[in-house]
Amino acid sequence: MASSQGMTYAKAGVSIEAGDQLVRRIVPLARKTQRPGVLAGVGGFSALFDLKRRDYRRPVLVSSTDGVGTKLKIAFMTGIHGTVGIDLVAMGVNDILTQGAEPLFFLDYFVCGKLNVEVAAAVVRGIAEGCRRAGCALIGGETAEHPGDFPNGEYDLAGFAVGVVDKSKILDPKKIVAGDVLVGIPSSGLHSNGYSLARKVLFDVGRMKIGHRVPELGRTLGEELLEPTRIYTRIIRSLFSRYSIKGAAHITGGGIPGNLPRILPEGRRAWIDRQAWEVPPIFGLIRSIGRVSSDEMDQTFNHGLGMILVVDERDLDGVTRSLRKMGERYFVIGEIRKGRRGVTFNS
Repeated sequence: MASSQGMTYAKAGVSIEAGDQLVRRIVPLARKTQRPGVLAGVGGFSALFDLKRRDYRRPVLVSSTDGVGTKLKIAFMTGIHGTVGIDLVAMGVNDILTQGAEPLFFLDYFVCGKLNVEVAAAVVRGIAEGCRRAGCALIGGETAEHPGDFPNGEYDLAGFAVGVVDKSKILDPKKIVAGDVLVGIPSSGLHSNGYSLARKVLFDVGRMKIGHRVPELGRTLGEELLEPTRIYTRIIRSLFSRYSIKGAAHITGGGIPGNLPRILPEGRRAWIDRQAWEVPPIFGLIRSIGRVSSDEMDQTFNHGLGMILVVDERDLDGVTRSLRKMGERYFVIGEIRKGRRGVTFNS
């Protein structure tokens, strides 16, 4: 018989009891995100989703995976963990929206050194809220303790988004031609990219404090940096259902030059007018404090545009009219021309 003084999983740093307690917290949160098609969700060894849909003749699954990156460091600094889950969903869902896909379900992976049930529950509440905004179900996930791998109180996140689009509606980059118009949809700030540079500039170079109220921002630095990434489901799904949107680029790491060319065919170049939209003040703050070059800013941050659409000039009036009806801001930022695939800024 084993000694009562022998080693246990808990003594090794992993608490089965804490994990079970977290699952009990997660189940009701996940239930609030349920949508048609979910047959079995959180709690089992796997989740089930029925793809049979009358409105899809040839359904094609669209998937994406992503994380939140070093934006998590801001959550650790502030002790506010309820919004990074929204970022997690946004980063994956916005990617699949670029195909005009309908988000179906989402899975998350939460890993830490020692599980703090309250912190993890706050993160999952954010994930559930992100799923609600995206219109998808939180269908499953995994929580793991890795003793010794993370500093006390820290964790990492990964997310997996799955959607569906009819094969006949998959975007064809070859349809993008010279004369098509670029429409930018605003971001809510930095979103979830460039935080390693932003933190270095603001905290190390600028010696700013997380709770410091910044006049240019109209709020504290922590509030600005924790602003959740926008989820564009309502906008994109509505526009794709009414117009033949030729392309959609989610502006993430790499900025506009690193993302917009991904949807362009050879022989097509995006020409963009920098003066066509309002750049949020956080970007100017980072640039001035860190003396960051224009090229470095372009290749790191979204500059206030979270999604860029390629629209046929004939559809522009209808698209912009629909955006106004939805109460959404937009900017006509440029056009497609013939040339080597890439981006040119007219400044």
